[in-house]
Amino acid sequence: MDKSKRYQRIYEQLLELLLKSDDTEARMCSIVAILHHKMNQFFWTGFYCLRDEKLIARTYQGSIACMELKKDIGVCWAGINQNKTIVVADVEQFPGHISCDSRSKSEIVVPLRNKIGKVIGVLDVDSKELNTFDEIDAYWLEKIVGLV
Repeated sequence: MDKSKRYQRIYEQLLELLLKSDDTEARMCSIVAILHHKMNQFFWTGFYCLRDEKLIARTYQGSIACMELKKDIGVCWAGINQNKTIVVADVEQFPGHISCDSRSKSEIVVPLRNKIGKVIGVLDVDSKELNTFDEIDAYWLEKIVGLV
């Protein structure tokens, strides 16, 4: 199945599932679990959320996460500071990349916004392979994060 169709099926599944709860944390947990287990190339999948100007690991699946990400450094903070999705083909080429797991080779970060549009965190997805993520991932992950 091509990637767009897989995302479409995941999105439809999440729409139905997320109707059962309006709790933000529960929605984030379900999104992470489904993405991590349905997208084979997702090595680490999770949310980092802002709290007191710190970026703190929340719900995730994969290897142990960096619990707190140093301010204004790395891909996650780039997504927050630039207020946009960041696709990194090779994390070794990204200035200031934070390596929580050396097996990570590529990454995508999608801003998480509250109801008034303010960025409150990010969805962070890593892959063990280079060049995993593209505009298809960006499009669908933005739609999926919008369900939170």
